[in-house]
Amino acid sequence: MIHVLVGDITTINTEAIVNAANYRLLGGGGVDGAIHKAGGKNILQECKNIRNTIYPDGLPVGEAVITTAGDMKAKYVIHTVGPQYKSDDNPKQSLKSCYRNSLLLADQYKCKSIAFPAIATGIYDYPKEEASDIAYETVVQVLNECKYIKEVVFVFYSKDDAIYLNKMLNKELEGH
Repeated sequence: MIHVLVGDITTINTEAIVNAANYRLLGGGGVDGAIHKAGGKNILQECKNIRNTIYPDGLPVGEAVITTAGDMKAKYVIHTVGPQYKSDDNPKQSLKSCYRNSLLLADQYKCKSIAFPAIATGIYDYPKEEASDIAYETVVQVLNECKYIKEVVFVFYSKDDAIYLNKMLNKELEGH
């Protein structure tokens, strides 16, 4: 089941939430900063450990890693780095990888539910309508490969951000 909500992803009651992180994994602005603030110091410490061991040069675009969710309701945070629309060689494929790798990682950890923010549509300038199409299509496709995930929630900070994905869901519902 796929839902669209407007609100604060840090308060959503899913087993995993996705962080639209920067490659440094050390917090930042927007969703990334909000997740690090709400989750507390454990998230930052785990991210530092990931940087010191697995990804010393930073998390590559489209990849995903998992940490605790710290003080939030969720059990895990899945960090993924979206593409910078104007400078990525294949932004569509990179964005698909963000959603795909995040879902598969959550499923590997036996999560039944996951919440996504809008990945790459803020400072990375990905056009919202195109990003919504990619997000929806990728999630629907990858859910077929998932054994555990039964619920996906897209959580947008504003109504304007949610508008395109809501249109897609409504079309899907009208078709059935």
